[in-house]
Amino acid sequence: MYVLTVAANGPPLRSYQDAVDLVGLAWESDAALVVVPVQRLHEDFFELRSGVAGEIVGKLTSYRIRLVVLGDVSRHVAASTSLRAFVEEANRGREVWFVTDAADLDARIGGDA
Repeated sequence: MYVLTVAANGPPLRSYQDAVDLVGLAWESDAALVVVPVQRLHEDFFELRSGVAGEIVGKLTSYRIRLVVLGDVSRHVAASTSLRAFVEEANRGREVWFVTDAADLDARIGGDA
């Protein structure tokens, strides 16, 4: 499985168009999984009622592209019970994962490939 890792630096991802652009990058790279460093996600992503997470996750999964958020989300999870529940539920599935580091990602990919 080819993995596309988005650069850590760059404009924050926060819109439907950003999600469409991620799908395009994944398709160009023939990637089945897109890794987005947590610092590339706009703060609105972690505020579920904003709809940003739903737009990005929904667009990628509708094209059968898996999403990995790479990095520490503990600050966001501590501030929101709904986000905590979302992260826990996502990590039980196959389409969206929140992982803290590359070793965690490698373990998930190895066990889920």
